[in-house]
Amino acid sequence: MRVHLVDGTYELFRHHHALPSRAADSSHTAATRGVLRSLLDLLEGGATHVGVATDRVIESFRNDLWPGYKTGAGIAPTLAAQLAPLAEAVAALGVRVWPMDDLEADDALATAAARAAGDPRVERVLICTPDKDLAQCVRGDRVVMLDRRTGAVRDAGGVRERFGVPPDAIPDYLALVGDAADGLPGIPGWGARSAAALLARYGRLDAIPPDPADWDGVRVRGAARLAAALREGRDLALLLRRLATLREDAPGVLDGGVDGLAWRGPGPDLAEWSERLGAPDLVRRAEALAG
Repeated sequence: MRVHLVDGTYELFRHHHALPSRAADSSHTAATRGVLRSLLDLLEGGATHVGVATDRVIESFRNDLWPGYKTGAGIAPTLAAQLAPLAEAVAALGVRVWPMDDLEADDALATAAARAAGDPRVERVLICTPDKDLAQCVRGDRVVMLDRRTGAVRDAGGVRERFGVPPDAIPDYLALVGDAADGLPGIPGWGARSAAALLARYGRLDAIPPDPADWDGVRVRGAARLAAALREGRDLALLLRRLATLREDAPGVLDGGVDGLAWRGPGPDLAEWSERLGAPDLVRRAEALAG
């Protein structure tokens, strides 16, 4: 079987930003409607085992570790209002959903991917998101990322081609170069090329020799400056790596195994949600799929 793990928060944001700027119809529900239709597209395309992770709020335990970590500030009220109810709507469709509070949706996806990959019946795990954080979860060609907008699949080779490092070095990479979307500043002076070159050689940021003279043939511009910045910012770099590292122990995620991801038809609340979302097609499509 193939397991599809969907980043529900990403999908919600994607559908919200795809709306016309002057959309007049159901602006407080339109993105949710788009997510449910997208999930039906996935099921109609042949997906059989599907799980969705969502964020009830943007803040998480990481905000306690780093004051600059991403928050819900600046999110449009019409979008923020759909974060918490999204999980209920997905559940009404009959799709397994993991709504996150203290942890993030990405942590749930990482947990589900690791646990699904441990089942020998699973041929492939497809993490449906283009979010670079999830690249750390890729394992060979068994756990891969799927960008549903383009159909592109990224395996371990694809991660290395895109970032210059293997999947398990992605947290170190993000710690060095930063990630504006998550509020990670990175280490001053470090960019994608320098981080990829050193991590490709040494694997982890704390394994990079403090003296650039010991960088064993790795040539990067401004080596002395980069080494000094990493020495001075070592504690920050280790903290940023911790922030960028996804948890694989999210409680309640895939505890019952992959069989619980099998879609067996819509839930009893779908008709109510279809009316609420102004989308009667949801019921028709779900019932047709269920046979």
